[in-house]
Amino acid sequence: MIRFLQTPGKAKKIVLGGLLVIICGAMVVTLVPGGMLGDAFGFTNLERGVLAKVGSQQVTMDEVSRTAQRIGRQQFGGRSVPPNIAAYLRQAAAEQLITQKALIMEAERLGFKVTDQELQDTLHKGQFGQLLFPDGQYVGDQQYEMFVNSQFNMSIPQFEEALKTQLLMDKLRAAVEGPVNVSLQDVADEYKKQNTKVKFEYAVLSMDDVMKDIKPTDAELHSYYDAHKQQYVNSVPEKRQVRYIVIDNSKLANQVQVNNTDLQAYYRDHQDQYRVPDQVNLRHILVKTPLPGADGKTDPNAVKAAEKKAEDILAKLKAGGDFAALAKQYSDDTASAQNGGSLGWIQKGRAPEFEKAAFSLKKGETSGLVQSSYGFHIIRLDDKQEAHLKSLDEVKPEIEPIVRQQKAAAVADRVAGAVLSQARSNGLEKAASTNNLEVITSNYVTRTDTLPGVGMSPQLMDAIFSAAPKGSPESASTPTGTVIFQVADAKPPATPTFEEIRARVESEFKGDKAQALLAQKTNQLSDKARNDHDLKKAAKELGATLKTSDFVTSSGQVPDLGSMSGPASVAFTLKPGELSGPLNVGRSGAVLQLLERQEPTSDEITKGSEPLREQLLTRKRGDAFQLFAASLRKTLEKNGKLRINQEEMSRLTNAKSEAGF
Repeated sequence: MIRFLQTPGKAKKIVLGGLLVIICGAMVVTLVPGGMLGDAFGFTNLERGVLAKVGSQQVTMDEVSRTAQRIGRQQFGGRSVPPNIAAYLRQAAAEQLITQKALIMEAERLGFKVTDQELQDTLHKGQFGQLLFPDGQYVGDQQYEMFVNSQFNMSIPQFEEALKTQLLMDKLRAAVEGPVNVSLQDVADEYKKQNTKVKFEYAVLSMDDVMKDIKPTDAELHSYYDAHKQQYVNSVPEKRQVRYIVIDNSKLANQVQVNNTDLQAYYRDHQDQYRVPDQVNLRHILVKTPLPGADGKTDPNAVKAAEKKAEDILAKLKAGGDFAALAKQYSDDTASAQNGGSLGWIQKGRAPEFEKAAFSLKKGETSGLVQSSYGFHIIRLDDKQEAHLKSLDEVKPEIEPIVRQQKAAAVADRVAGAVLSQARSNGLEKAASTNNLEVITSNYVTRTDTLPGVGMSPQLMDAIFSAAPKGSPESASTPTGTVIFQVADAKPPATPTFEEIRARVESEFKGDKAQALLAQKTNQLSDKARNDHDLKKAAKELGATLKTSDFVTSSGQVPDLGSMSGPASVAFTLKPGELSGPLNVGRSGAVLQLLERQEPTSDEITKGSEPLREQLLTRKRGDAFQLFAASLRKTLEKNGKLRINQEEMSRLTNAKSEAGF
């Protein structure tokens, strides 16, 4: 079981995804206003190593580091986290922990508590139930401790305290989000907004066309260069020449031999990864029941109507109706309906009522009505697979490349270590010759260039530009292996003369000039179209291209205008025949005139509102909790109950060059 948790797989992703939420504990608010750089108090009486104090709770630098490391290990699968990402994770972890402490304090102030029994219920029946209590049997203290330690580097008390924190946050969240609801009118308005279509004419002026007519003189370019000289200071980046040896893992992998003993050892150590749980291949037909109204109650008549519809469908099936055809015709689960109601292979972990019925069916059998929180289901079992362990022969094609890669990586590490040691003692040429490798000498390169035989490797280029010129050979990892390198020479950043940068100056001069001329001509286009009440005439006189859009919604795209959620969204505010003002759409300017507007019918709104309501409710509740957390932070800071150690915060935010973890 523990080995299973240490290997990649769908089940692990689900479990660890939930655990990450728990470890971070209510970290839904990242970079809350008033946080990282927003503390106005500048308290200096917090001791070194303490980032913040929230009431009687402290957020320590060690806690921030541990939390960031856990998140990094989860997101990068145990691999090394790049320094720039590590710095961001530390800052995000700091903000999240401060917000978490504030929410804990508020939950406790409101009287929320988590009992030991609630914790035990979570471990037994929650997302950890199948892992810690498979088939209702406890895996034992030793495996429990191994699981917690190997995945989260925590003791059991720390882990259970994190769980309690999450349960406490769940109670606070429920209290904050519970009263939030959306009215039928809100849903209807949103549906109408998303599904209203418009068709319009639009006149477009292109920056490229405007730029063709701009022909700057030498005097204008010299004047522009002098006026913008500061932005050209050191604009020629540092360049370095490097000599290096490439150790390519893929070449070593071709030389590595993988035998049955290697495969058996890997298979034995990772057997839990190849255990197939009980699973069933299902179809279902869903008749949805309505969501609760603003008062939290569900219309019983609507539930009865849904049940009656489901019973009628069941009767058709019993009379010999085709399940797939009836699913396509009647199921409210539109995603599966188009596939004849097929849900494919599923494992346990869905709605309890649904799961109990599904796993109790025999192959080819159809259930009666099964009610869940979604509505009434009719389930058909197409196939069933008992839990079993895949044989080595079955998984051998999957295992062999992994073992080969592991063995090649081990060989590459040994070779790289030997080459580096020899290069430092006897030079790159001697080390390369001894190991049948070659030394490559680059041209002068910048930090963003690539090296022949290596390709894109920011980590290598960072190492090269951090090394001392003409210093001892060093090594750096790349996506394909390891590079042993020595910086042969370095040219510092430089400020180019006008002659050296003339092409760039001319391009930037023309770009700035074209932008101003484009805005001027677009304004003229708008004014003329309005004065003459004729967009076509104005476009012809000013050399604009006149086009007509298709019917498009707010999520659509229109050529030259881009997304309809951008400046072109003004079309949805116009009446037929009405003209817009001048629009700046990147490298184009435009004026549009609405031709036609199509709004969804009341029947379409009624039919489409139900699935949208759930989305709106989820979004609105999430927004409410984020606003609550942000407001709480500000209030606590204002009252002096949340204090930030600015010295430590500055140290954290400026730690851009720290190594990853």
